[in-house]
Amino acid sequence: MDLCPPRPTLLVVAHGSRDPRHAAAVSALCARVRALRPELRVEVGYLDFNAPRVPRVLERLSAEAEAEGRRAAASSGRRGGPGEGVREVVALPLLLTRAFHAKSDIPAVLRAATARLPRLAVRQAEVLGPSPLLTAALERRLAQAGVRPGDRGSTGVVLASAGSSDPEASAVIADIAREWRHTAGWCAVRPAFASASLPRTADAVRELRAEGVGRVAVSPYVIAPGFLPDRIAAGAREAGADVLAPVLGPAPELARLLLRRYDGAVLDGARGDVTALTA
Repeated sequence: MDLCPPRPTLLVVAHGSRDPRHAAAVSALCARVRALRPELRVEVGYLDFNAPRVPRVLERLSAEAEAEGRRAAASSGRRGGPGEGVREVVALPLLLTRAFHAKSDIPAVLRAATARLPRLAVRQAEVLGPSPLLTAALERRLAQAGVRPGDRGSTGVVLASAGSSDPEASAVIADIAREWRHTAGWCAVRPAFASASLPRTADAVRELRAEGVGRVAVSPYVIAPGFLPDRIAAGAREAGADVLAPVLGPAPELARLLLRRYDGAVLDGARGDVTALTA
């Protein structure tokens, strides 16, 4: 009999969008994660617009845990104790920066759900960025759009993110841009934002042109298609960017990063470094 406890379930928490391309990209990314680690149970929950919503996924996992606890008690002839049938869950925000959703929105949703679901022990993992795996994924998408390694010295890149009113998130994007220029050898890398912060994508492209950069590529620092990524693309076209890379989507590097954040949360839980989001 295998006495090893099951690995915590990975719950990928996505924002959601009215644009059906968003959920399709999230599903494709999670499929790649499952292919990398077939033994891991991977669930997806959305904060808004799409189904299933995060609380519904947690309710289903709790019901399964309760049923497992009853089966275990019946097979042993004992009444199930308070620790039997408890399921551990790692909730991983599908976010590139630590802004409002990661700091407030997601923790509130998780706490409200787990307060009603004593069979669950939920931990929130760190957001995905920054990470060298993300810049590697950006470079993959630029290469797919036609940028060759030998072009880097003459190419300026606009690192275009969705944008946030959180100054910490905006500062992280600027830091990533500076670091990426130094490590990858681009002619220049400038941050841009589709909302909340400035400059916009079109303005960043024009700024590079004004500085004499001959070739400008726009690299969307976003995971899935939707309204704000479309705004990034429109800005790139408006300003005449030479290259527009696709969104990150199910990039292999992104799938590996999800597993890295999951493993980090599991390890933190084993060490007692992170408090579970249970009431």
